[in-house]
Amino acid sequence: MHDEQQKPDRSTEPPTEQTPAHGPLAGFTVGVTAARRADELGALLQRRGAAVLHAPALRIVPLADDSELLAATKEIIERVPDIAVATTAIGFRGWVEAADGWGLGEELLAKLSGARILARGPKVKGAIRAAGLTEEWSPSSESMAEVLDRLLEEGVDGLRIALQLHGEPLPGFVESLRAAGADVVGVPVYRWMPPEDITPVDRLLDAVVARTLDAVTFTSAPAAASLLSRAEQRGMLDEVLAALGHDVLPACVGPVTALPLQARGVDTVQPERFRLGPLVQLLCRELPGRARSLPVAGHRVEIRGHAVVVDGELRPVPPAGMSLLRALARRPGWVVARADLLRALPGAGRDEHAVETAMARLRAALGAPRLIQTVVKRGYRLALDPQADAKYGDDA
Repeated sequence: MHDEQQKPDRSTEPPTEQTPAHGPLAGFTVGVTAARRADELGALLQRRGAAVLHAPALRIVPLADDSELLAATKEIIERVPDIAVATTAIGFRGWVEAADGWGLGEELLAKLSGARILARGPKVKGAIRAAGLTEEWSPSSESMAEVLDRLLEEGVDGLRIALQLHGEPLPGFVESLRAAGADVVGVPVYRWMPPEDITPVDRLLDAVVARTLDAVTFTSAPAAASLLSRAEQRGMLDEVLAALGHDVLPACVGPVTALPLQARGVDTVQPERFRLGPLVQLLCRELPGRARSLPVAGHRVEIRGHAVVVDGELRPVPPAGMSLLRALARRPGWVVARADLLRALPGAGRDEHAVETAMARLRAALGAPRLIQTVVKRGYRLALDPQADAKYGDDA
């Protein structure tokens, strides 16, 4: 993406305090629900060190097979609109290409050339001009709200308006135009359907509930709605909403995408610019900022999703070890009994020897055995530095 290309490549520079050996998302696992551009988003996340769990929550209906788009195209050719609103570049291009495939391309462009064309932003302006058309106006804000304000100010009573949709809901847009007297024809480019294979979505939902994901990204409102709908079908909606509300960060590319989550009471984070690059940059700030950082046995320990940063060095830790470490970090410096640690281990059963085995592997992974102290006949504790004892003891 353009935002990424402007940054110098520091992959060959020696690590410093400002340039750590690991990426800002190393040690974190991020879920990706996108169907379109999922590879691009996944690559951006992995380039910064994240582990990615991809679960497309939707699939896109192929344009050539979309009977609704064909019907809308024929309707516009038969009755030319006064105004055409183009919302996305990929959607507008896809519409024209689909019309070409049906043998209607030239006729569609001829009809649209007689309409006033409004473009939501610079990318769709480029697509309009590439098709040989010219837009009348485009908002500097790239906001559909500004497009709506302009139409209502000018007056739309009795006008026929073609609105190119792109799978995203436009809350109140169509309703406001119709209430003002307009005849609105929706052009449903790229309609969404549930995925043919639901297994990856179920796997992602299980990971959300288990808190083995640190964040989930959403790039479309339909994907967010589809994920919540699947959670409801499985009887786990309340658990998913609880996880997204406290432990797993929901990151949306923009405010429209966030609507289905906000309707369920889930707060989200969004970048100022509604693009994939800024979305990834937002996660690079948010996730490290949420990680627990403790002074332990003369070291600085930062607990991430599936790894620990010890004095700036990333240390991958097995899942069982992370479960133990989180249990110890809930009350840093306090002794945690073996029985309590056993309950923290997933599927450990009743044998406390499993705690000793997992603890040995955890210490080896951390590379600093003195971080965790054995308290004979009682359990284990994080060797919190003395000056921090009072602070964390009060918090506990």
